[in-house]
Amino acid sequence: MPTSSRLRRWAFVHKWTSLISTLFLLVICVSGLPLIFSDEIEGWLEPYSFADMPEDTPNVSLDELTAQTRMLYRNHVVVSIYLDDKAPQAYVRAAPSFAELKADPGVERLARFDLRSGDLIERSDPVDGEPTTFMGVMLRLHTDLFAGFFGEMFLALMGALFVAAIVSGVVLYGPFMRRLSFGEVRADRASRLKWLDLHNLLGAVTLVWAFALGVTGVLNEFAAPLYALWRSAEVEPRLAAWTAGAPPPSPAEIVSAESAYQTAAAAAPGMKISSVDFPGSQYASPYHYVFWAKGATPLTARLYSPVLVDARTGALAAAPPPPWYLRALDLSRPLHFGDYGGAPLKVVWALLDLATIVVLGSGLYLWFGRRRRAVPAAVPAAPALAPSAAE
Repeated sequence: MPTSSRLRRWAFVHKWTSLISTLFLLVICVSGLPLIFSDEIEGWLEPYSFADMPEDTPNVSLDELTAQTRMLYRNHVVVSIYLDDKAPQAYVRAAPSFAELKADPGVERLARFDLRSGDLIERSDPVDGEPTTFMGVMLRLHTDLFAGFFGEMFLALMGALFVAAIVSGVVLYGPFMRRLSFGEVRADRASRLKWLDLHNLLGAVTLVWAFALGVTGVLNEFAAPLYALWRSAEVEPRLAAWTAGAPPPSPAEIVSAESAYQTAAAAAPGMKISSVDFPGSQYASPYHYVFWAKGATPLTARLYSPVLVDARTGALAAAPPPPWYLRALDLSRPLHFGDYGGAPLKVVWALLDLATIVVLGSGLYLWFGRRRRAVPAAVPAAPALAPSAAE
């Protein structure tokens, strides 16, 4: 059993980690709620009926998609293609040049195609660098607060404080619950005590889920640095010998995207190609197409592996296995968003998210209520389960 001095130290940790992070965690939880149902909301906000075609209808080639995109956006280069596995559609990104795109992401343009018919669904002219859709705003709020890399690192810090608040709350909860039955809410007592009991009860119910969401959220915020580390530490040294002494291929020398796609698909049997970055783009190299393949089963559908295809010859260049930290990142994403178990799991995630919002809001209420009442220092308030500002 922790001593009184240790409990005071844990109470100090719990109070300040909760107070510092709660407001930002509320923003994350509120913005995360619609993200759980992003597919359903986007389908409702932007309805599109695909042509009624047999299920075994083959997809059009990547060459046809790139040709149509170049016709839409004259004097542009194709940057990447994303193949949606939830609907028969593809997203093709283009820019005036790779250099201009790197200097100003707002010059990027997007074309969405029906994968089976090749028909254009929509186009953008051009992206202005900020999301204009409801789901785009929610995603930016949830991931970086519209502050880019610094916003991601700030939210990672808030997530770490959230985890510390949970751990400290668990330590404090044991001594507090010795005086009450588990889950008891003293409804006949003062409003503040009722909210304190409800705060602790919901905190206990959401404990494991909130801890997992906090840890996976922190890990997701480090996605860009982790991928950059992998590229610089493992991928680029492997490619150094491959590209030494040879100039990058000219546009006329680059093999077709469809040919490279067939090479990548053959190098990743039993997997699905989900996207391709074109030679010269930020996430490829001047010498290679970079394809991303993922598993075809529910268990492996979140595990991505790169396949590099020589842009000049169309031969397989490398298929380096991702390191353990990228595997951990891949596994953390479905756990964080709860989008791997269909509608029932999404509903569970939404209910837990709402419960966490109540825990956070009640923590603020308890703290500010305590400050208004000016409770004397000799009568300490009962500690609450994380994340709380009740102390």
